[in-house]
Amino acid sequence: MDSALLIHRLQFAFTVTFHYLFPQLTMGLAPLIVVFKTMFLRTGNETYNQAARFWAKVFGINFIMGVVTGIPMEFQFGTNWSQFSRVTGGVIGQPLVMEGVFSFFLESAFLGMFLYGEKRLSPRGHWWSAMLVFLGSWLSGFFIIVTDAWMQHPVAFERAADGSFQVTSFWGLLLNPWALLQYAHNMSGAVITGAFVMAAVGAWYLLEGKFVEHGRQFVRIGVIAGLIFSVLQIFPTGDLHGKMMAKYQPVSTAGMEGLFESESGAPMVIIGQPDEERRRIDNPIVVNKALSFLIYGTTTAEVRGLNHFPKSDWPTNIPLLYYSYHIMAGLGTIFVAVMLPAAFLLWRNRLYGARIMLWILMLCLPLPYIANTAGWLTAELGRQPWLVYGLMRTTEGYSKYVSAGNGLFSLLGFMGMYAMLAILFLFLVSRELTHGPGDPARDETIGTITA
Repeated sequence: MDSALLIHRLQFAFTVTFHYLFPQLTMGLAPLIVVFKTMFLRTGNETYNQAARFWAKVFGINFIMGVVTGIPMEFQFGTNWSQFSRVTGGVIGQPLVMEGVFSFFLESAFLGMFLYGEKRLSPRGHWWSAMLVFLGSWLSGFFIIVTDAWMQHPVAFERAADGSFQVTSFWGLLLNPWALLQYAHNMSGAVITGAFVMAAVGAWYLLEGKFVEHGRQFVRIGVIAGLIFSVLQIFPTGDLHGKMMAKYQPVSTAGMEGLFESESGAPMVIIGQPDEERRRIDNPIVVNKALSFLIYGTTTAEVRGLNHFPKSDWPTNIPLLYYSYHIMAGLGTIFVAVMLPAAFLLWRNRLYGARIMLWILMLCLPLPYIANTAGWLTAELGRQPWLVYGLMRTTEGYSKYVSAGNGLFSLLGFMGMYAMLAILFLFLVSRELTHGPGDPARDETIGTITA
C-alpha cells in the first residue's frame, strides 16, 4: 500500500473514531432527557426536572466536543481525499449540507433554549425545546448515515460525462434501504450508550450513598432503556442488517465470519483466530450450521466463502475485520445478559440495594463505546477495498499530491490536540458528576463551555 494512502487512512480513522465518542452519547441521551421532562410534566416531581437539567449539562459538553472534533473531518474530504470528493461530491454533498443546515442548527438552537430558557418558557415550551433537541440530534445522525450508506450500497445515481456521480432521485438517496437499516442499528447503539452511562452514574451515586433519589431514577431509566435497545440491537436491526450485508456484500460477510471456504450448512464461529495465510480458523469454537440458518433461514443453505471471490476484492485486513465484528457481537450479547437480571431485580424492587449488580452496571460504562467503535470498524473495514462499493476503490480516492510526511505531521498534530481535548472533557464531566444534580442556582450558570 502506498505510504501516503496509509497515512491518510490512519488520519481519518483516528479523527472519526475520536469524534464519534461524543455524538453517540448525545444521540443516546437526547430521548432519555425527553423521558425525564415528560415524567416531570406528568407527576410534577421536581427531581425529574433536575435530572433532565443534569443530563442536559453532560449533553452540552459532549455536543461541543463533537462539534470541535467533527469540523476537521469535513476539511479532510478536501485535503486528504480530494479525488473522492471531486467524483462523489454531487451525491454525498447533499446529505452533508442538509445535516449542517437543518439538523445542526435545529439541535444547537434549541439546546441553548433548553439550557438557558427554562425561566422564560412554560413547562410545555421547555419540554418542546427538549423534544426538538432530540429531533435535531437524530436527524443529524440520519443524514450522516445516508452519506455512509451510499458508499456501502450506492443507489439513485448516474455517471456524468466527466466521470462524476450525480443524484438521479433525491428521495431514492434518502430512502436507500441500506441507510434505513443502518440508521436503526446505529441509533439503537447510541441509546445503549446513553442508557449504560446513565445507569452507571446512578449506580455510582447509590454505592456512594449520595443523590440517592436521582441515582434511583438514573438506574431505573437506564436499565429499562438499556434492555429494550440491547434487544433491538440484536433483533430485528442487527439480524436484518446482517442479512442485507450477506446479500449485497457477501465477501464482507465471509471476512467478518472468517469463512475461507464456501460451505453448505456453514457454522458460526464463536471464538477462534483467523489465519489468513493458511485460510483457516485456529482453535475454533463453533455452532454447527448456525451461520446458514441466521442468513438464509435454513441449516442447509450454502454460504459463499472468501475462496468464491478474487483476492483483489477481499477486505484488506481480514483479522482486524474478524475481531471487530466478534467484539461487537460479543458485547451486544453481554449487554442483554447484564440488563436482563438488572431489569428482573428492578421489577422485584431489589435492584437499588443489590451492590453486586450496581457494581456491574457501573463497570460496564466503557463497553458500549467499545462496541460502537467495533461496529463502525466492522462496517468500514468490510467495505474495503472500496470507497464506493463496487464503483470506486480506495486507492483511487486519496490526494496524491499530499505526501506521507505532510499527512503524518498533521496526524501527530491532531493526536496532540485531541489528547488535550480528552483531558478537558474528562475534567468537565467529572466536575458535573461530582457536583451532581439538584442545584437550581448552579443550573443557571452551566454555560461555561456551552455558551
